[in-house]
Amino acid sequence: MRALSVELGARSYPIYIGPDLLSAHELFKPHICGRQVLVVTNDTVAPLYLDRLLATLQPWQTHTKILPDGESFKTIETWSSILDALIGVPCARDTTLIALGGGVIGDISGFAAACYQRGIGYIQAPTTLLAQVDSSVGGKTAVNHVLGKNIIGAFYQPSAVIADTRTLETLDDRELRAGIAEVIKYGLICDYEFFAWLEENMPALVGRDSDALTYAIERSCQNKSEVVGADERELGRRAILNLGHTFGHAIETSVGYGEWLHGEAVAAGMVMAAAMSQRLGELTDADCERIERLIGRAGLPTRPPVGLDDDTFLQRMAVDKKVRGGRIRLVLLRAIGDAYINDDYPDTVLEQTLRQARSGP
Repeated sequence: MRALSVELGARSYPIYIGPDLLSAHELFKPHICGRQVLVVTNDTVAPLYLDRLLATLQPWQTHTKILPDGESFKTIETWSSILDALIGVPCARDTTLIALGGGVIGDISGFAAACYQRGIGYIQAPTTLLAQVDSSVGGKTAVNHVLGKNIIGAFYQPSAVIADTRTLETLDDRELRAGIAEVIKYGLICDYEFFAWLEENMPALVGRDSDALTYAIERSCQNKSEVVGADERELGRRAILNLGHTFGHAIETSVGYGEWLHGEAVAAGMVMAAAMSQRLGELTDADCERIERLIGRAGLPTRPPVGLDDDTFLQRMAVDKKVRGGRIRLVLLRAIGDAYINDDYPDTVLEQTLRQARSGP
């Protein structure tokens, strides 16, 4: 087992990474304050792992809420159904909520925990690669709106992240590749050595080599922990974690939630961010090509979907949470491993980037 920590003073918490951790009673026990627990999961994960977790939680009075699976259910209505479950028990203020699932479950459960009785404790138990390397860490909780992804939510840190790598064995190939997109992101924004390691080890990751996956999860979590520890509420540098996301969220919102997986949209968005960085004279042609090549080798899309026109793309980007003073703030690259935030670029460069992405090389 590997153990890391997100250092946030009184809100600091551990990240545990390793096999069979859903059965590790000793990891859950310090982070469950009262006698009541609500496990929130979905109808895909529940048949696989719910019984295992419930066996671990036998000393507590445990309740479950099983949601439908998919990004299309990351809504106010689904979030409200979690609150209905908490109120219906009824759950006291010292109840602990456990999010067992991927990014959707983690985000929506964390948001429910943030709101119920003005905040109860919750544990992230991520079961997808994307959730284990990214969404379970950092305290961003939210639901989607028809006009914008993750537009309604709160910063609310978990009390622990317990990532059982054995759960990746039942993850389908498409979901695995979507998680690899977020892994690549860390190399691009702040860790050149990790990017180079990914270039050498991409076949092992795609092939589900357990050592490679564990290393990639640990290194990704370490990078995210350092960024979040320095800027918890995204007032500055934390925004670099959104490389490719402004483009990617526009794709997800435009085509319909769940049509493209989050990691797929981010992958295409990172290629677009690299292309715009190159067009601005920051990123070299060679680095731009390396980025697109690695994303392609991961089996991820390098172009947005056909049929997305520039006006729609710009309208969706304008709803992004990173817009300030009417300007779309983009995370761009000076080099591989060196990201920065830019809202002072010619509009024509963004328009040219969108046009190039839709038309291909």
